[in-house]
Amino acid sequence: MPAAARGASRTAAKPSPPRRLQAGPGQGLAPKQILLIAAGVLSLAAVVTLATGGRGERLALAATTVVDHQFGRAGFALAAVHVQGASAMARPDIIRAAGVFKDQPLLGLDLQAVRDRVEAVGWVKEARIVRLLPDTLMIQVQERRQLAVWQHAGRTLVIDEKGRPIPEADPGRFPRLPLVVGAGGAEHAGEVLPVLAQRPRLMNRIEALVRVDDRRWDLRLKDGSLIQLPAVGEEEALAQLEQLDLRSRILDVGFDRIDLRNPDVVAVRPRAPVGPDHLAAAGV
Repeated sequence: MPAAARGASRTAAKPSPPRRLQAGPGQGLAPKQILLIAAGVLSLAAVVTLATGGRGERLALAATTVVDHQFGRAGFALAAVHVQGASAMARPDIIRAAGVFKDQPLLGLDLQAVRDRVEAVGWVKEARIVRLLPDTLMIQVQERRQLAVWQHAGRTLVIDEKGRPIPEADPGRFPRLPLVVGAGGAEHAGEVLPVLAQRPRLMNRIEALVRVDDRRWDLRLKDGSLIQLPAVGEEEALAQLEQLDLRSRILDVGFDRIDLRNPDVVAVRPRAPVGPDHLAAAGV
């Protein structure tokens, strides 16, 4: 084969260089390049702000807005929000309070402001906000433990272990929580409920804990019986009740009232007998 032909053959076999894509919307600069440019722009904006005062602040704000827009075009826009540590009931309220929206520039998001809004939700004890590039926001929360349902002054609220209301919680969805009634009940429920929880035989019979004069508790049982606790020494009084129940199974037998307010005397008022006269009076 002539040399000219061999040269032509080799030229034809050599692959041509790849064609460059035309930069359309969101193309042209790689995310890494945008990050470097953004850092430079923000640094320059900070210098201008220090040098020019108020006018510089406006320039810095404009520069930040432009950078945020570029971040979004490069793919750094919010696409998903994940919530960790929250119950199914609390999650919608937390996401709503976060105040973020789809396609929002993620790198320009004020994480402290989001955290403040989330921690203002009654469900939330503590929150941590994490930005997961390129497009995800993680909301990690520690949820308040629901302690009881509190009734007072015509209102019914779910409260946490410190007696703080959880306004977003629907009391109707917490039928298993103890019912606490009266002024001061929310603040002091966390003191007496752990003591009662150690006595499931009694706890399972309680209909409501009633705060009396914000000094002491009455325990109203599901069968209509009443147990009066002292203002101090509640645990000792409940121990006396336990001993009485061991001897006589008083919780099974039933009673009208047990007065434990005097540590030296346990006063029991038996339930009135249902005899013929009582049945006649009741129309039976």
